[in-house]
Amino acid sequence: MLCYCSVAIIALLYILFDVNYFIRIAFVIGYGRLFQKRKKIFEKTTIYGLCTAQDVDIFLKHMNNARYLRELDFARFHYYDRSGIYGAIAKRGGGAVQGASSARYRRAIPIFTAYKVTTQLIYWDDRNFYLEHQFISLSDNFVRAVVLSKQSVTGLKVTVPEIIADVEPEAKRPELSKELSLWLESMEESSKKLKKQN
Repeated sequence: MLCYCSVAIIALLYILFDVNYFIRIAFVIGYGRLFQKRKKIFEKTTIYGLCTAQDVDIFLKHMNNARYLRELDFARFHYYDRSGIYGAIAKRGGGAVQGASSARYRRAIPIFTAYKVTTQLIYWDDRNFYLEHQFISLSDNFVRAVVLSKQSVTGLKVTVPEIIADVEPEAKRPELSKELSLWLESMEESSKKLKKQN
């Protein structure tokens, strides 16, 4: 009887929640804390993945677009934990949410291909962190996709530069790259257009 109840509870959890998502987050953070050193905020962090049958598109050939963005959740959590940024935000009662992302797919990740996702802080302003992620296939070291990510800090009275100063006081904000500058301009134009419509 207990066995049937356990199976029913597990089945219900899988129906109501993306259980694998939570297991993967726990694994990524746990593995990082147990086996990896802390990182400086500008150092790249790396997580690994394998494109399985759960990740592919309708043709069963390569990773579907939604899975790339899902993988970035794991990469970001790993980066925030290893760099200490999330700890500095959380101790002040704040959080961070995905504000925007821009993905460039260069070559598909085929089914059963092992890959890594690197994450690096490339810029910040008063309210946001900007990260660059690269999906790199392990067999040929080819950069399959590049994603820019805007992480907005919520629930804080302090600014992002103050958080950075708390984590790594000697850190200096990098120069704004042309690629990121153009993306920021496009988001600003989008905001202006939507404000006019409203």
